[in-house]
Amino acid sequence: MNLIFNKNAIVSAAALLGLSAGFSAQAADFEDYARVVSVQPQVEQVNTPRQECNTAVETVQRQQPQQERGIGGSIIGGIAGGLLGSTVGGGTGRTVAAAAGAITGAVVGDRVENNPNNNNNNGQPVYDQRQVRQCHMVDRWETRTTGYAVTYEYQRKNYTTVLPYDPGARLKLLVSLTPRI
Repeated sequence: MNLIFNKNAIVSAAALLGLSAGFSAQAADFEDYARVVSVQPQVEQVNTPRQECNTAVETVQRQQPQQERGIGGSIIGGIAGGLLGSTVGGGTGRTVAAAAGAITGAVVGDRVENNPNNNNNNGQPVYDQRQVRQCHMVDRWETRTTGYAVTYEYQRKNYTTVLPYDPGARLKLLVSLTPRI
């Protein structure tokens, strides 16, 4: 029996025998370009709160210190009233007038010395102004781009991926071909 072998059949058979005899298949990697169909920025809202402070002027009423009551006015008023009263009348009337003058002089002297309206502000309250620092938190919202959803066409099929940058009109691809075994 004569068998006629085709040269291509022998090469194909040898290749199959070579693969089945332990030769491993090699993947083919190459670069190519795809046409970009659309690019959509992926954004998120981020809050970066910050503290804002300002200085305000606050008006407060000054507390007047409690003054100790003086007795000098009573003493001087009592002496002056007693001397003045002793010049009036005669006999027991003079003693009564001196006593009444001393009492009246003591009361008047006490009121003159311890009168709360006897200060420089005529009885009006005194106000002070002071600076007060006021702070509060303010929301500050920002829109940040986190990536780009890129749809591209390669060999008449559309694919979508997310990239950290906008690739423009063309996208460089790394194509890897691996035979199925």
